[in-house]
Amino acid sequence: MTPDISDVTRARHGRPVHHWRRDVVELAALFTAVAVADAVANLIGHGPDGPALLLISAMILVATAGFHTWWARCHGHAPPADDTGARPIADVRRAGPSEEAAAPSEAVAGETVLWRMRTTVKDAPGSLAALCTALAQRQVDILSLQTHPLAEGTVDEFLLRAPAELAASEITRSVSQAGGAGIWIERADAHDLVDAPTRVLGLATRTALDAAELPLALRQLLGRCTIRSLPAKSPGSGRAQEGAPVEGALEDTVMRLRAPEGGVITVERPYLPFTPTEFARARALVELDARLGPRIPRSQDMLTLPQGKAITVRRADVSDVEAAKAMHERCSSRTLSMRYHGPVGDADRYLNHLLSPRFGRTLAVQTASGRIVGLGHLLWDGDETEIALLVEDDWQRRGVGNELLGRLVTMAVEAGCESVYAVTQASNTGMVAAMRGLGLPLDYQIEEGTLVITARLDATPVASRLPYDEGQRGEHAVRE
Repeated sequence: MTPDISDVTRARHGRPVHHWRRDVVELAALFTAVAVADAVANLIGHGPDGPALLLISAMILVATAGFHTWWARCHGHAPPADDTGARPIADVRRAGPSEEAAAPSEAVAGETVLWRMRTTVKDAPGSLAALCTALAQRQVDILSLQTHPLAEGTVDEFLLRAPAELAASEITRSVSQAGGAGIWIERADAHDLVDAPTRVLGLATRTALDAAELPLALRQLLGRCTIRSLPAKSPGSGRAQEGAPVEGALEDTVMRLRAPEGGVITVERPYLPFTPTEFARARALVELDARLGPRIPRSQDMLTLPQGKAITVRRADVSDVEAAKAMHERCSSRTLSMRYHGPVGDADRYLNHLLSPRFGRTLAVQTASGRIVGLGHLLWDGDETEIALLVEDDWQRRGVGNELLGRLVTMAVEAGCESVYAVTQASNTGMVAAMRGLGLPLDYQIEEGTLVITARLDATPVASRLPYDEGQRGEHAVRE
């Protein structure tokens, strides 16, 4: 049962509250009634029409009593508004949903933008409340909050909706004045509205279905960071790399995790230290990947080239090393040197690295007889992405390279890459023409005698054909 507002008033102060406005109105009504009664009595005593006047006086008294009752009901139980202009309690209780939506305090003035903010606060009662109050005073709405406990203090991560005219510097200033330290803020988008458990489960699903998704899942989990996978042995030299403890290592802005095949996964985020909670989440993803072992989606596409030859495009992994070596033996020295930019004899040593889903994605072009005649690599190079192609001599200039390149770029867009680059030679006219055929903005640079072509990818999302994303399945663009 909802209490009467007078009960609320008594409960707030501990005693009945009298309002001087009501007392004045009641006293004025009493004096008016006495004056009217005196006038009526004089008229009745000295006039010939006494009964009629008495009846009229009674009607006036009844009307006065009714007016007083109406006034008391409308104004007698409403407490006065306070100095802050807050809405009276009675109005809040009586207002319906439509009235609440139209209340001035709930109105949204102009556009709003989303921000992700992280700050460290003292681990003391009232610290978080002071920070939330400071944001509320700026009309900033807190959509979600994650806490990362530390030995001293707590790192709080917020998803905020703020007025568009409110600058990030003003938000950080308010948070700093409220006790926040080490403040970091950046623009967010609608994807950040997904709660943390749902996002982590989605990333775990992607990792479980495709080993090449692990670096991308770590990047989406931890935000902007540089991820490098180092094999247990350097591909060219055979020298062992420095390992990482089985349980991993966390050093401020760098975490090192033991890769399943014995290498090291290094994650670096120089602008923001990692928290133990983030380290535990990343280690859990890596452990899931290690338990599941090597795996890639086994889907494949059957295509017919303009010359009428039928080919199959599919994902490749380390199980295709022998078939890839056989293709190397059929390639000319010039084709291999344009691909690997070094001694041709070292090409085979890189295949285990290139075909491992740990370092990227590889597409293989296969003939009807099962022979591999082309390889396309999408390699995670820290926070950049490299594209590389190798097509057997007898299959060049048939559209195989264009087909591989178009699909690799589509994969890069799906992975959220901002750009891809290809390292080649100016004399490799086929690769240069294929990059130009993408129809994307290109940058050209000469580095150490080689040509580096960087394609800036369109930010428009591309529908995914990967099996873990059934709801957005679509067709890849085929480029001839």
